[in-house]
Amino acid sequence: MSEYLLEARNLKKHFMLDNDTVSRLAGKTRTLKAVDGIDFAVRRGETLGLVGESGCGKSTTARLITRLVEPSAGEVLFKGENLLEFKRAKMQQTRKSIQLVFQDPYSSLNPRKTIMQILSRPLEVHKLAANWVEKRRRVLELLNLVGLGEEHADRYPHEFSGGQRQRIAIARALAVDPELIIGDEPVSALDVSIQAQVLNLFRELQEKLSLTYIFIAHDLSVIRHISDRVAVMYVGKIVETGNVADIFDKPQHPYTKALLDAVPDADPMVEPPKLTLKGEVATPIDPPPGCRLCNRCPIATDHCSQVMPELVETSKDHFVACHNL
Repeated sequence: MSEYLLEARNLKKHFMLDNDTVSRLAGKTRTLKAVDGIDFAVRRGETLGLVGESGCGKSTTARLITRLVEPSAGEVLFKGENLLEFKRAKMQQTRKSIQLVFQDPYSSLNPRKTIMQILSRPLEVHKLAANWVEKRRRVLELLNLVGLGEEHADRYPHEFSGGQRQRIAIARALAVDPELIIGDEPVSALDVSIQAQVLNLFRELQEKLSLTYIFIAHDLSVIRHISDRVAVMYVGKIVETGNVADIFDKPQHPYTKALLDAVPDADPMVEPPKLTLKGEVATPIDPPPGCRLCNRCPIATDHCSQVMPELVETSKDHFVACHNL
C-alpha cells in the first residue's frame, strides 16, 4: 500500500478565452493557464497546506481533484487509481471518500432547507440510511460531533452564526465517512476568534476520525497552525513544498521568502524587512515560457525567462522550483 492517499501528477487546467473583449479585438483565442502542471502528494493522516495569493489556482486545484471541474491534462491518483479515468457511477461512489468544505458558509447551505434536510441529503444520495429513523439518528450524531445540539436540527441556516454554519458544512462533509477532506479557505470568512475554534475542531476531528486534509488558505498563520506539510503556489505553479518547519523557518524559493516577509510583525520596534519583489504579479493568460516569477525575482537570470524550473529535492522532503539555488 502506498504511503500516499492522493497524488497529483502534471495536473493542468487551461481555459480558452475566445469570447472576451480583448480576444475579439486581437482576433485570436487566448489561454488562461489557471493550473499549469503541478505535482504534489498527500500522505495518509496528514494535513497538506496549499498557500498562495488570491488567483494563483488554489481553489481550481480543489475542484480538479473532486472533478467539479474537469482537468485539461494530468493524473489524480487516489489510493493508486486515476480518478480522471473513472466513469460517472464510479466517480460518484468515490466522492464518498473525498469531500469538500467551501469557503463561504453563507452561500454553501441551502437557505430553504432545514439542517436536518441538509445533513440527511448525502445519506439519501449514497443510500446510507434505510429509513427516516436512521437518518435522524445519524444527523444528530453529526451535530454532536461538530459541537452543536439536537435542538439545531430543525432550524434553518439563517438562524445560525457564521461559525455555526461552517460547523454544519463540516458535518455535511463528514456524513458519508470520508477519508480525505479538502478545505477551500474554510475559515477565511469568519472572525479571528471563531477561526481558532473551527481550526481546533478540524484538528480534533482529524485525530478522532483518522482524516486526511488538504487545507487551502492565503493566511500564513492558519497554514502554520493546521498543516504538517506546505505547498506554495504562484500563478498556477507550485514553487516549493516541504515540512511546515522548513517552509516557515528555512524557506528557499524567493517567492516563499517574500510571502513570509510580507507578514507584519506585531512588535513596533522590529524593523520591517525590505521588499524583495517589485512589480506586478504575472498574468496566467498566455504566460511566457520561463519562470512565472522572473520579472520580479531579485536573483533571476536570462535562463529563468526561457526555461520553466522543475521541482527538485534540495533536502529531505523539501522541493524547490528554482534554477539558481
